[in-house]
Amino acid sequence: MGKISQQSAGKDDQCSSRSNRHASECSRDVPLKVSASVDYALRAMVELAAAPPGEPVKADDIAARQAIPSRFLAQLLAELRRADLVSSGRGYSGGYWLAVAPSTVTVADVVRIIDGPLADVHGMSPEVFVPPGVAAPTKELWIAVRAALRSVMERVTIADLAAGRLPDDVAALLEDPDAWTRRPAPMDRAGDAG
Repeated sequence: MGKISQQSAGKDDQCSSRSNRHASECSRDVPLKVSASVDYALRAMVELAAAPPGEPVKADDIAARQAIPSRFLAQLLAELRRADLVSSGRGYSGGYWLAVAPSTVTVADVVRIIDGPLADVHGMSPEVFVPPGVAAPTKELWIAVRAALRSVMERVTIADLAAGRLPDDVAALLEDPDAWTRRPAPMDRAGDAG
Protein backbone atom coordinates (compact mmCIF):
# COMPACT_ATOMS: atom_id res chain seq x y z
CA MET A 1 0.00 0.00 0.00
CA GLY A 2 1.26 3.49 -0.84
CA LYS A 3 1.72 6.28 1.68
CA ILE A 4 -0.70 9.24 1.58
CA SER A 5 0.35 12.86 1.83
CA GLN A 6 -2.05 15.42 3.27
CA GLN A 7 -3.60 17.95 0.91
CA SER A 8 -6.68 20.12 1.28
CA ALA A 9 -9.61 20.51 -1.08
CA GLY A 10 -11.00 23.74 -2.48
CA LYS A 11 -14.15 25.58 -1.51
CA ASP A 12 -17.61 24.23 -2.09
CA ASP A 13 -19.74 25.79 -4.81
CA GLN A 14 -23.50 26.11 -5.02
CA CYS A 15 -23.71 23.43 -7.76
CA SER A 16 -22.40 20.75 -5.41
CA SER A 17 -25.06 21.33 -2.79
CA ARG A 18 -27.76 18.70 -2.46
CA SER A 19 -30.54 21.09 -3.48
CA ASN A 20 -28.82 22.27 -6.66
CA ARG A 21 -26.85 19.26 -7.86
CA HIS A 22 -29.45 18.24 -10.46
CA ALA A 23 -30.06 21.72 -11.84
CA SER A 24 -29.16 21.86 -15.52
CA GLU A 25 -27.32 25.15 -15.13
CA CYS A 26 -24.95 23.46 -12.71
CA SER A 27 -24.09 20.62 -15.07
CA ARG A 28 -22.78 22.84 -17.89
CA ASP A 29 -19.11 23.74 -18.18
CA VAL A 30 -18.35 22.67 -14.62
CA PRO A 31 -15.04 20.82 -14.27
CA LEU A 32 -14.88 17.76 -12.07
CA LYS A 33 -14.52 19.07 -8.53
CA VAL A 34 -14.41 17.59 -5.08
CA SER A 35 -16.91 19.59 -3.05
CA ALA A 36 -16.04 20.88 0.39
CA SER A 37 -18.95 18.78 1.66
CA VAL A 38 -17.33 15.57 0.42
CA ASP A 39 -13.89 16.59 1.63
CA TYR A 40 -15.19 17.46 5.11
CA ALA A 41 -17.37 14.33 5.38
CA LEU A 42 -14.45 12.15 4.33
CA ARG A 43 -12.13 13.79 6.86
CA ALA A 44 -14.74 13.36 9.60
CA MET A 45 -15.07 9.67 8.73
CA VAL A 46 -11.28 9.26 8.88
CA GLU A 47 -11.20 11.00 12.28
CA LEU A 48 -13.84 8.58 13.57
CA ALA A 49 -11.99 5.58 12.12
CA ALA A 50 -8.75 6.71 13.79
CA ALA A 51 -10.40 7.10 17.22
CA PRO A 52 -9.83 4.38 19.82
CA PRO A 53 -12.56 1.72 19.62
CA GLY A 54 -15.53 2.43 21.87
CA GLU A 55 -14.62 6.08 22.41
CA PRO A 56 -17.10 8.57 20.94
CA VAL A 57 -15.60 11.67 19.37
CA LYS A 58 -17.14 15.09 19.96
CA ALA A 59 -18.14 16.96 16.80
CA ASP A 60 -16.38 20.07 18.12
CA ASP A 61 -13.13 18.08 18.42
CA ILE A 62 -13.40 16.90 14.81
CA ALA A 63 -14.24 20.43 13.66
CA ALA A 64 -11.25 21.90 15.50
CA ARG A 65 -8.75 19.25 14.35
CA GLN A 66 -9.90 19.41 10.73
CA ALA A 67 -10.71 23.15 10.50
CA ILE A 68 -14.31 22.41 9.52
CA PRO A 69 -17.06 24.90 10.40
CA SER A 70 -19.02 23.30 13.28
CA ARG A 71 -22.51 23.87 11.87
CA PHE A 72 -21.47 22.51 8.48
CA LEU A 73 -19.95 19.44 10.14
CA ALA A 74 -23.14 18.86 12.14
CA GLN A 75 -25.15 18.74 8.89
CA LEU A 76 -22.69 16.32 7.29
CA LEU A 77 -22.64 14.04 10.35
CA ALA A 78 -26.46 14.03 10.30
CA GLU A 79 -26.38 12.85 6.65
CA LEU A 80 -23.84 10.17 7.47
CA ARG A 81 -25.99 9.10 10.44
CA ARG A 82 -29.11 8.86 8.23
CA ALA A 83 -27.06 6.66 5.89
CA ASP A 84 -26.23 4.39 8.88
CA LEU A 85 -22.48 4.98 8.61
CA VAL A 86 -22.24 6.99 11.82
CA SER A 87 -23.94 6.65 15.21
CA SER A 88 -24.17 9.22 17.95
CA GLY A 89 -24.93 9.58 21.61
CA ARG A 90 -25.79 12.57 23.76
CA GLY A 91 -24.50 13.70 27.08
CA TYR A 92 -21.15 14.14 28.75
CA SER A 93 -19.66 10.94 27.32
CA GLY A 94 -21.54 11.25 24.03
CA GLY A 95 -20.26 12.01 20.59
CA TYR A 96 -19.97 10.22 17.25
CA TRP A 97 -18.53 6.87 16.22
CA LEU A 98 -18.55 4.72 13.12
CA ALA A 99 -21.58 2.43 12.92
CA VAL A 100 -19.79 0.12 10.46
CA ALA A 101 -16.28 -1.23 10.04
CA PRO A 102 -14.13 1.40 8.28
CA SER A 103 -12.87 -1.28 5.90
CA THR A 104 -16.40 -1.64 4.50
CA VAL A 105 -16.88 2.03 3.59
CA THR A 106 -15.30 3.37 0.40
CA VAL A 107 -14.64 6.92 -0.67
CA ALA A 108 -17.30 6.36 -3.36
CA ASP A 109 -19.85 5.52 -0.65
CA VAL A 110 -19.22 8.84 1.09
CA VAL A 111 -19.34 10.80 -2.18
CA ARG A 112 -22.66 9.22 -3.14
CA ILE A 113 -24.19 9.94 0.27
CA ILE A 114 -23.07 13.56 0.35
CA ASP A 115 -23.15 14.67 -3.31
CA GLY A 116 -25.01 11.94 -5.18
CA PRO A 117 -23.80 9.93 -8.20
CA LEU A 118 -20.13 10.03 -9.18
CA ALA A 119 -20.65 11.14 -12.79
CA ASP A 120 -23.98 12.57 -13.88
CA VAL A 121 -24.27 14.33 -17.22
CA HIS A 122 -26.94 17.06 -17.26
CA GLY A 123 -28.47 15.48 -14.18
CA MET A 124 -28.76 11.98 -15.63
CA SER A 125 -26.77 8.79 -15.54
CA PRO A 126 -24.26 8.64 -18.44
CA GLU A 127 -25.71 5.39 -19.81
CA VAL A 128 -29.08 7.06 -20.41
CA PHE A 129 -27.55 10.28 -21.77
CA VAL A 130 -28.09 10.37 -25.55
CA PRO A 131 -26.19 13.15 -27.33
CA PRO A 132 -27.36 13.58 -30.92
CA GLY A 133 -25.49 13.03 -34.19
CA VAL A 134 -21.71 13.09 -34.39
CA ALA A 135 -21.47 13.85 -30.66
CA ALA A 136 -22.93 10.42 -29.81
CA PRO A 137 -19.50 9.02 -28.73
CA THR A 138 -19.44 11.47 -25.83
CA LYS A 139 -21.83 9.05 -24.09
CA GLU A 140 -19.06 6.43 -24.00
CA LEU A 141 -16.60 9.09 -22.86
CA TRP A 142 -18.71 9.91 -19.78
CA ILE A 143 -19.17 6.22 -19.01
CA ALA A 144 -15.37 5.78 -19.19
CA VAL A 145 -14.89 8.80 -16.90
CA ARG A 146 -17.28 7.24 -14.38
CA ALA A 147 -15.39 3.93 -14.62
CA ALA A 148 -12.10 5.75 -13.97
CA LEU A 149 -13.54 7.48 -10.90
CA ARG A 150 -14.88 4.16 -9.64
CA SER A 151 -11.48 2.50 -10.16
CA VAL A 152 -10.04 4.79 -7.50
CA MET A 153 -12.97 5.76 -5.26
CA GLU A 154 -14.37 2.25 -4.91
CA ARG A 155 -10.95 0.80 -4.04
CA VAL A 156 -9.98 3.22 -1.26
CA THR A 157 -11.65 2.64 2.10
CA ILE A 158 -11.94 4.78 5.20
CA ALA A 159 -9.67 2.24 6.91
CA ASP A 160 -7.00 2.81 4.22
CA LEU A 161 -7.13 6.57 4.79
CA ALA A 162 -7.09 6.24 8.58
CA ALA A 163 -4.00 4.03 8.26
CA GLY A 164 -2.36 6.61 5.99
CA ARG A 165 -2.07 4.21 3.07
CA LEU A 166 -3.59 3.69 -0.36
CA PRO A 167 -4.04 0.38 -2.20
CA ASP A 168 -0.96 -0.28 -4.36
CA ASP A 169 -2.77 0.14 -7.68
CA VAL A 170 -4.13 3.53 -6.58
CA ALA A 171 -0.80 4.62 -5.07
CA ALA A 172 0.88 3.77 -8.38
CA LEU A 173 -1.08 6.61 -9.99
CA LEU A 174 0.86 9.04 -7.77
CA GLU A 175 4.19 7.96 -9.29
CA ASP A 176 3.44 9.96 -12.44
CA PRO A 177 4.83 13.46 -11.75
CA ASP A 178 2.12 14.87 -14.01
CA ALA A 179 -0.49 13.64 -11.50
CA TRP A 180 0.74 16.30 -9.08
CA THR A 181 0.39 19.18 -11.56
CA ARG A 182 -2.76 21.07 -12.44
CA ARG A 183 -2.97 21.56 -16.18
CA PRO A 184 -3.96 24.97 -17.53
CA ALA A 185 -7.08 25.43 -19.61
CA PRO A 186 -6.41 25.39 -23.38
CA MET A 187 -6.95 29.15 -23.62
CA ASP A 188 -4.24 29.65 -20.96
CA ARG A 189 -1.76 27.56 -23.01
CA ALA A 190 -2.44 29.52 -26.21
CA GLY A 191 -0.53 32.52 -24.89
CA ASP A 192 2.55 30.33 -24.39
CA ALA A 193 2.68 29.24 -28.05
CA GLY A 194 4.11 32.50 -29.33
